Formats: sequence, structure tokens, C-alpha cells
Amino acid sequence: MVVGVEDHLTVGRVAELAGVSVRTLHHYDEIGLVHPSARTAAGYRAYSAADVERLREVLAFRRLGFGLREIADLVDDPATDAVARLRRLRGLLLEQRDRAAAMVTGIDRELEARAMGIEATSEDQLRMVGAQLYETIGSAYPATRRTDPRIAASIWAALGDARTVLNVGAGTGSYEPADREVTAVEPSAVMRAQRPAGAAPCLDASAESLPFEDGAFDAAMAVSTVHHWHDPIAGLREMRRVAKRVVVFTYDASSTGWRDRFWLTRDYLPEFAGLLTDWPSLADLTRAIDGRAEPVLIPWDCADGFFEAYWRRPEAYLEEHVRRAVSVWTRVGAEAERRAVDGLREDLASGRWAERNRDVAALDTADLGLRLLVA
Repeated sequence: MVVGVEDHLTVGRVAELAGVSVRTLHHYDEIGLVHPSARTAAGYRAYSAADVERLREVLAFRRLGFGLREIADLVDDPATDAVARLRRLRGLLLEQRDRAAAMVTGIDRELEARAMGIEATSEDQLRMVGAQLYETIGSAYPATRRTDPRIAASIWAALGDARTVLNVGAGTGSYEPADREVTAVEPSAVMRAQRPAGAAPCLDASAESLPFEDGAFDAAMAVSTVHHWHDPIAGLREMRRVAKRVVVFTYDASSTGWRDRFWLTRDYLPEFAGLLTDWPSLADLTRAIDGRAEPVLIPWDCADGFFEAYWRRPEAYLEEHVRRAVSVWTRVGAEAERRAVDGLREDLASGRWAERNRDVAALDTADLGLRLLVA
């Protein structure tokens, strides 16, 4: 129909901007995947803003490897809207990025090994191409990732009198209260396999789609996991749906000066900020569960080896096994990791680190942005 095409994009312009051929766009039209809503006076296809939005979704799913029939089902799903599909796309792209980062790290290590005359085993080579983030770092967890009793006390107190508790993104089971009826969900097979004997039953499920009825639990908890979810807001809303009380141990990347509060990210690993570019604000996170946020101070001798845990023990960051149990190092990539570690090693040896951080030694606890969200 030749109506109102002045606000439309021609098929040639759409092809140019989207990086596809005109023939591809013709094919999508012919199979009913993306119909342009108008024609120019010369008979050429013309795309409205709504047409372009649909095409954007189609191309994004296509470049993630989905087949055309699958894509048609996704974009025509009456149970989803454009925002829901964008969130799904974002989650898939983040997963793809993390998998690529893990593979790059694996390749770098193999190149270093080969330079020393060490050949990777067949098993190691296959693990590298099949690895997802937790499959890469998960095997290192038992060495350094343990329940810290002081942090645990805060989490368990926030659970109140809840008797049935859902642990979302449960990992190996740290912080699960032994005196309550716990059900765990964890999408990583590597992490599930490392849960100790006698741990709570654990299902293969993700935070964004919890397989439970509304209000099924007295409380739902999530500890150091939200930053790995495809859609943190959707996951938190799911927790709120299935539980009367929600307790989440997470990180605030929205307060003023957050990039400079930890010497490691300030002086050695600025790439950390890039990992949180699209991270929801603390206000958005708390709003998702209709709750409040409380600061969690990290003790200087924290038993749980998460990223910030060694703030008063800088030598620990030089240890390979410590870094391998923290997803940040895999996600920033081998080059950034090597530069940060080399810089820290030099500054520790020269005394520069001690000079820069002379106030740190006098502290027993530190506020480095960890927060407990409670609703």
C-alpha cells in the first residue's frame, strides 16, 4: 500500500543498516516472518518503525543461532511483549559473552602451556569449547568459597522465622541454614555435583523461571548469584512470587564513587566497571522485591573467598587458585588479569601498595558495596 511512506525506510536502506542483503529481506517477507507494511510509489518495500523493531528481533535471534521457524514462534508468542523479548535477548547475549570469555581464557592458558612444551589433553580441549562460565570456574569453588559465619548470621537473621526456604542459584550450598527445610535450584551441573552429601535437594532450574507455585515457600534466598542471572529483575520478581519473604546477598554498583571504593578495581582492574555497565541500580533491585537494602561489612579474615574478600590480604590475589574461584577474573579476560596481577605484585614488592592503602591495615571490616536486600 502506498500510504505514508515518508516515515518509512526503504528496503535498500534497511538492508544497509542491518548488514543483510535485500534478498534476505525479500525472503523474510515471502515466508511471513517480517512483512513491510507499505510500498513506495515505485513498488519497493518500505518498513515502518514497528516493522524495523520486529526485524531487529528476528536478526538478533538469527545471529544467536536460532532457526527461522523457532524465531517465528518466539516473536509471535502472545505471552510475551517487546520488552520481555529484549530481556531474553540480553540474557542470551550475556551468556554468549561469558562463554566466549571462558573460551578465550582457556585458549590463552593452552597457548602458554604450549609455549612451555606442554600439550593439552583431549579432555581439556573438549572442556574448553563446551565450557560455560560456572563450568570453567566451578571446580575451583571448594578450595576458597566457604560459608563465612558472620555473613551467614546476617542472612539467617533476615530469614526470620521462615521454616521452608528456597535457595536460588544455590551453587555448592554455602549459606544454606541447617535448621530449616531448604530446597535449592542451580542451573550449573558442575556446581550441583559439588554439593556435599546431606545437602538440600537441588533442582536444575533458573531464577527467571522457578518451577513452583505462588507462595510455595516461607522465604527465598539468593547469595552471590544475582550478577550471573540473565535477567536479575525478572529473577527477583520470581523469588517474590514464590515466597513470602526474600533475602538477597548482592552488590551495589550505583552509589556515588562505587568504582573507587575498592583499591583492587580502582588501581589495578578498571575493567571491572565494564562488567556492570548494564547492572540494575540498587533502587531497581530493591524495588523488584519491594524491599530494603542493608550494608554488609566484610571482615578482614572473611572465610568466603569472593572477589572483595581479601581486601586486607592483597597477597591472596596473586594466587591462581584464589582467582579461579571468582568469576570476575574469567570475565575480564586473561590480558586484564595478567596486567592487574603483575601490577599488584610489583607494588607489594616495592611497598607502593602499603603506602597507597595505609588506612586499610587498621580496619577490621570494610564496606565495599555488598548489600543484603530484604523483603
